[in-house]
Amino acid sequence: MRSLIIAAFCILATPVAAAPSPGWRLADTYPDTGGRAPVAHGGKVLPPGSSPASVLAACSDDIGKMCNGRSGLYAARACLTENKARLSKRCLVDLAALPASSVPACSHSPVCDNRLGPTREQLRRVLWDQAMGTRYDYPIDLPMGGGGATGVAIDPRGNIWVLQRAAAGQPQLFEFDSAFRLVRTVPDPVIGRLEKGHGIKADASGNVWISDANGGIVLKLSPEGKLLQTIGVRGKRGDWNGDRHVLWQPLDVAFGTSGDIYIAQGHGNESPNDVDLAPDNRVGAARILHLDKNGRFLGQWYGNQIGPGKFSMAHGIAVDPKNGDVWIGDREEYRLVIYSADGKFKKTIAMPNLVCAIAFDPHGEPWISTGRDGQLLKLDRDGHVLGAVGRGSGIGTGQFIEATYMAWDKQGNLYSGDTSVGRVTRITSGQRRP
Repeated sequence: MRSLIIAAFCILATPVAAAPSPGWRLADTYPDTGGRAPVAHGGKVLPPGSSPASVLAACSDDIGKMCNGRSGLYAARACLTENKARLSKRCLVDLAALPASSVPACSHSPVCDNRLGPTREQLRRVLWDQAMGTRYDYPIDLPMGGGGATGVAIDPRGNIWVLQRAAAGQPQLFEFDSAFRLVRTVPDPVIGRLEKGHGIKADASGNVWISDANGGIVLKLSPEGKLLQTIGVRGKRGDWNGDRHVLWQPLDVAFGTSGDIYIAQGHGNESPNDVDLAPDNRVGAARILHLDKNGRFLGQWYGNQIGPGKFSMAHGIAVDPKNGDVWIGDREEYRLVIYSADGKFKKTIAMPNLVCAIAFDPHGEPWISTGRDGQLLKLDRDGHVLGAVGRGSGIGTGQFIEATYMAWDKQGNLYSGDTSVGRVTRITSGQRRP
């Protein structure tokens, strides 16, 4: 099998000038299905509500009538709650079946979405030309009624782990072998019911790390799916301080070359007024927590601290394998913020796209996923776009409603989940596989 990036897709920068970026255009945004659209074999997306097992399956008509621009799962839930008196009886049943949300709706902060401006569905997005010869397929089948696949991790054995925001009673964490056969589902008695499953990573030892943003925890699992460690306290979001080891909306995890752990926290436009709900919850700002490989506190830094290096959200995080720098994806501010391994600010890079996740490929080169912009971008270290994969916003082959956390297999093929669609996209070179 040809590698995605080794030869066919690699665009090198010269020592004297950045390689030219591909062309781009503005493209429309496809409405967010919010994990409500079931996915059939081969990645075919069916209409929302066509499977009774889907989240809010009976609410599709109500969302269409009352929630213009707020069709994503969490926005739709807030909209439906505001309009309870007008909902159909079946939608009321589905709404009541959702687990209780512990995070208040965003208000009284400039980082909240502005209801007076255009909605996310009205936004036109930068879509880069594809010159990388890509092919897209969907070799992994997740349960038909499951929600969005928030991320993919690949362990050193080549096994593929998928985290899914599934409806109640359905599995949330899956392991597949390299031939895409299901190895195991990790049951709820091991990981609990996640309130908002978010990032997923595999470390060099084959352990799998998952984060529950609203639940306030990061879980470390063995290669066999056994719970090894819980960082944070389930159901308690707050500030890590002294002997109070709590987290505030953990979204993603990264690992340093010596095994250090970096936990990115703070969902910005969802959480500023989450502060003061508990005695240990006072800061109300995105932050990075730095632990050693044994979980001992080494330091932390905040997105609102005095001086440069601001970030309102830490939606993605990765460590540069070439120098140990910590890259932070500040999604809603369209920027990368880079710190040294010990938390000293280095630079901010403005981007034309959302920065939802960051990863370094097998050659140590940076990539980002652009979320609702629907692409994965290869960058140089100054943020110049060198190449793009993904066909933009949508549910067709190669498209994403929200491209998210990514990983590469041993053949160099790239995999990404979709936070709003229950499928995993494999991206390979366009040459025929043997």
